[in-house]
Amino acid sequence: MHATRIELLQAMPIFGAIREDVLVFLIEQARIVRVPAGGCFFREGDEPGGMFVLEAGRVAVAKDWQGRHCELHELGRGDCFGEMALMDLGPRSATVRALEDCSAIELLPDHLLSLYGRDLEQFALIQMNMGREVCRRLRAADQQLFAAAMASPVSGTAHTNQSPAPG
Repeated sequence: MHATRIELLQAMPIFGAIREDVLVFLIEQARIVRVPAGGCFFREGDEPGGMFVLEAGRVAVAKDWQGRHCELHELGRGDCFGEMALMDLGPRSATVRALEDCSAIELLPDHLLSLYGRDLEQFALIQMNMGREVCRRLRAADQQLFAAAMASPVSGTAHTNQSPAPG
C-alpha cells in the first residue's frame, strides 16, 4: 500500500522533488481518514488541523455567507485540501464535504515538525511547495474575482478605474 501512496504523493506539486524515503517517513506517521458520502472532513471555522490528500472519492469545498451556501470547488483523487492550516494555523476557511465515500491521508503539523528535525532541506522544500500551491490558488481566485467584477454592471458599464476620456 505504501507504493501506491508514494506514487500519489509524487504526482502532487506539494511533494514535487521530495525523496521517496521522506515520503515513506511521512506516510508511516499519517493516518488514513475515511468519510462517508455527505460527511465532512471539517467545517468552516473549525480549529486548524492537518492537510488531507484525497486517495479516493470526491469532495466539495464550500463557504456559507449570509445564510447562502456557495460551492467553490470539487476535488478528486490526488488533490489536497487543508494545507492553509499547516501554514497559518488559522481556523478552517471553508467546509469540505464528501460527495461520495472518501479516504484521505492526513498529515498533521507534528508530522512536518518531525521531518524538520530529521531533514531540514526536505522540510523546507515541502514548505516552499505548499507556498507555491497556495499562491496558484490565490492567483486563480484573483482572476475569478476580477472576471466577476468586470461583468458586474454599474449604471450599465463595467467597473474600471479608468479616467473619463477627455471631452
